[in-house]
Amino acid sequence: MTVVILAAVTALVSAPPIAASAVGVSRSHPGRVGVRLLDIPADTANDPRTHAYIVDSLLPGTTFSRRIELSNTTSSSLHVDAFAAAATIENGSFVGKPGHEANELSTWTTLSRSALEVRSHSTSLDTVTIAIPTDAAPGETYAVVWAEVSTVGSGGVKLTNRVGIRIYLDVRGNNPVASSFTIDSMTAERSQSGRPIVLAQVHNTGGRAIDLTGTLQLKSVSGSLTAGPYEARLGTTVAPGQSEPIMIEPSDALANGPWTALLELQSGLLKESAQAVITFPAKPGAGVTVRAHPPTNYLGILVIVLSLVAILVAAGIAILLIRQRRRRRSQTSS
Repeated sequence: MTVVILAAVTALVSAPPIAASAVGVSRSHPGRVGVRLLDIPADTANDPRTHAYIVDSLLPGTTFSRRIELSNTTSSSLHVDAFAAAATIENGSFVGKPGHEANELSTWTTLSRSALEVRSHSTSLDTVTIAIPTDAAPGETYAVVWAEVSTVGSGGVKLTNRVGIRIYLDVRGNNPVASSFTIDSMTAERSQSGRPIVLAQVHNTGGRAIDLTGTLQLKSVSGSLTAGPYEARLGTTVAPGQSEPIMIEPSDALANGPWTALLELQSGLLKESAQAVITFPAKPGAGVTVRAHPPTNYLGILVIVLSLVAILVAAGIAILLIRQRRRRRSQTSS
């Protein structure tokens, strides 16, 4: 497996729900401890997910490694424990289990240094190695590589902070699974303060977990007014077979509509888009849930129409030419 080195990539994962790359230590140690991934496979270099997480699909019996960097921006040297622990996907979030709770993937995962002394304003390197057993069952499983720091606070209370990197590992079977998802519906809502909200229901129809990002654009049905694009709320992870809502909170004060909503979502290199006509309710609460459908490709329709017109015109010209030739022949013979 060819591996490329990343120049500067922020790894993510902190306590559930996992979404951060660094964590504060304590009041007595101002600063942060962070962790980031340094290596990714060359064949997935264009996939943004692999820049932040350990994401791979491999056969049983495979062993591979990734380097990680731990950083300490506090004014003191810190003892950092590094280890792998279980994780799951629950209610649209990638969740690291508490403590050192294990699952199959975490037991396959080791670190070259499980305890490190990271000097003040410095970094240290570690290596994550995952050895997939030859009898591993096919399917995707999840874990986290944690960097954990413990300090003693006031009153002798032990404080533990940790930050880490997600692992998504698909053990290939005889038929490798693909990633796919659908955008099934959209619902326009208003918060208690009257702010607009759009909820899109996404269904993971593939065999791999997806981490969704994307944008929403709105166009007035009855005019030329447009709004957006608005970013989807980050952090929505959907496990295979699950369906979860993804939230978009437009930053503008929008009229009720109706609006034509175009939602474009992606997970890594996988992209999907959908369209629906939505109307925000006049009062706080949820409006009508509308089924989403593939966006109308007006340019494509125009190209098809113009192509058909061109074919009809060419056919008409050909018929005229044939008739003219027949008339000339008839006149010549007479």
